[in-house]
Amino acid sequence: MSKNGHSEQLRLGFLAAVEVDGRGYVGGLLVTNHNGRPLEFQCTTPVKPDRTQEILYGKMLRPWLLGELIGRTLLERVSIKPDIVITADVDILELRNHTDTPVACTSEGKMSSGTMELGGRKLRFHETHQNDSDFVSQQTHLIPGQADLEEPLERVNEALSETIKTVMAR
Repeated sequence: MSKNGHSEQLRLGFLAAVEVDGRGYVGGLLVTNHNGRPLEFQCTTPVKPDRTQEILYGKMLRPWLLGELIGRTLLERVSIKPDIVITADVDILELRNHTDTPVACTSEGKMSSGTMELGGRKLRFHETHQNDSDFVSQQTHLIPGQADLEEPLERVNEALSETIKTVMAR
């Protein structure tokens, strides 16, 4: 319980983006409670960079597109703000440079500085925001030990696939 007598609540955001052939990327953000129950979902229309942006951004195109442009838009659009955003795409970590909300990427491999384990997964944080792991560490008591942090990301990807089917059918 918190000081005011209410249960502590942790809202998790799960952010993914998929490429749509010839149309760019579609992003989706699912906000859940600490048990994975959906609270809100938002997605974008396809976002496609033009040739000039491809040239000017070079290797930074995908982080700019997925993190700054799509991720920030979705985070601003949701009415229920997550306490942390989790993604499986390392390029979405760029979002952290445009928000105060910690952003973590599920990671494979050995634990290293800037990573922590949560819900049976290793989480990696943006290299310039390593103190985000301290914030998340303080919240781990609110997340069930058996929580699967990949499963909500799979739900986002499935919801985006359904959305894309609808858009393509038009």
